Amino acid sequence: MGKLFGTDGIRGIAGEELTAELAFRLGLSVAKVLTEAEHKKTRVIIGKDTRHSGDMFEAAITAGLCAMGSDVYLVGVVPTPAVAYLVRDIGADAGVMISASHNPSEYNGIKVFGSEGYKLSDELENQIEELILGHSEFVPGEAGIGRVLSGKGMIDTYERHVVSVYGQTKNPCPRRVLFDLSNGSASTTAKYIFKPEFFENFNCDFIAYDPDGVNINRNCGSTEMNALCRYVVDGGYDIGIAFDGDADRCLMCDENGKIIDGDQILAAFAMEMKVAGQLKENTAVVTKLTNLGFHQLMKREGIAVQVTDVGDRYVLEEMLRSGSVLGGEQSGHVILLDHASTGDGQITAAMGLKLLAHYPQLTASAIFGKMKRLPQVSVNVTVPNTAKKTIMSSPAVLAKKAEIEEALGENGRILLRPSGTEALIRIMLEGDQTEQLEAYANELKALIEEML
Repeated sequence: MGKLFGTDGIRGIAGEELTAELAFRLGLSVAKVLTEAEHKKTRVIIGKDTRHSGDMFEAAITAGLCAMGSDVYLVGVVPTPAVAYLVRDIGADAGVMISASHNPSEYNGIKVFGSEGYKLSDELENQIEELILGHSEFVPGEAGIGRVLSGKGMIDTYERHVVSVYGQTKNPCPRRVLFDLSNGSASTTAKYIFKPEFFENFNCDFIAYDPDGVNINRNCGSTEMNALCRYVVDGGYDIGIAFDGDADRCLMCDENGKIIDGDQILAAFAMEMKVAGQLKENTAVVTKLTNLGFHQLMKREGIAVQVTDVGDRYVLEEMLRSGSVLGGEQSGHVILLDHASTGDGQITAAMGLKLLAHYPQLTASAIFGKMKRLPQVSVNVTVPNTAKKTIMSSPAVLAKKAEIEEALGENGRILLRPSGTEALIRIMLEGDQTEQLEAYANELKALIEEML
C-alpha cells in the first residue's frame, strides 16, 4: 500500500494526520479518476459515523467532488455497510464512508467503495493517492460543477434489506437480546431493524445509543464488552450483541456473559450453511489470526478453510477469487456475500438471531460454543510508522521470533505484524499455556521497545 491508504482506507487523528485539506484533495482525486473512467457525470454517496469531525470531512470531500463535476448524495450518519449497499442499490459510481471504525473519537478515516460496493483495488487507491500527493491542477471537465443532494431517505432501503436476511423465520421460544450500539452508526438504524414486528418473539433492549460526538467506542461496543457482558448476566438476557463505531463488525456474548468472537460466529455459520446447502465451495475464508480451534473444528466437520493476510479486504479478495460466500475475521468482520459486499454487523446479528430461532431448545453458549478456542495472547507495541519496516526486518527480532516458534512447537504459533491503520506492531501468540505465551510476548515486546 502507499503512504496514505492502509488496509482499511485512510485513517489518522482528525485535524493532524487527517486534515480537511487532504479530504478536499481526496474528493477532487476520486472525482477525477471516476470521470476519466466513466466519461460521464458521476454520482457519489457520502456517509459518516457519529464523530464531531465527520461534519468537517463531509464538507471537504463534498466540495472536492462537486468541484470536479460529481453529484453528491449525503446520507448522514449510517453504518459503513449501508454505504456499500446503497452504491449498488441506486447505481452510484462510488461511495465514501467517513469513519475510524473501532478507534477512539479523536481519530477519523475515509473509506472509498467502487460501483459494485467493494473497497477500491490497490491500483485505484494508488491512482487516487498519486493525485492527492501530486502537484497537478484539477480542472473541471465537461460535466461542470456538481450538486449536493439529500440522500437521507435512502437508508430505509438498507434497513429493509437487513430485515430480509432474517426473513419469515418463526421463533417459538421468546428470547431476550441486549444490543450495544457503541454510540456509533448503528444508533440510527438498529432500533428500527430489530423491532418485534420483524423479529418475532425477540425482545430487544439497547445500550450505548446516545452519541454526542466524542463518546463513540468509549467503554462500549465490540472492543469494550465488559459492560454488555455484565448487563446480560444481571438482566437475564439470552444473548448480547455488540457493534463497533461504524457497525461493520459484530461480536456477541452468551447468556453467561462469555464473549463469542468472530471465529466462533464464523464456525457456527459455516456448519449451519453446510447443512442448508448454502456454503458454496464448502469453504470458509479466514485470516492468519484465526484461532487454531476454528481449524480443528472445520476439519472435523469436513469444511475447507482458506487463509489470507490480516484484513477484511484480503478475505474478500479470496472469496471473490474462489467463489466462497462466507469469510471473516476474529475481530467480528463477517462477510456473507449472498447478502452484502462487505462485513456488516447488523446482518451478522440478524443471522445470529436466525440461528437462535431455528434451535429454540439451545442456548447461545451451546450454538456458538462448539468451537473451543486455544489460548491466545495479543500484545501491541507502539512503533512509529517510519520505524515499522526496520523493526520487522531486524535480525534480533527475527531471531527472537524463531526462538519462540521453536519453543512452542507444533501446538502453538507466533504472528508478528505491523498494524495497517495505527502506529503499532502487533504480537500474537497461541498455544496451550497462557502464562507461557504472556512471558514470550512480553520478552519480544521489551526487545522491540529497546530498539526504539
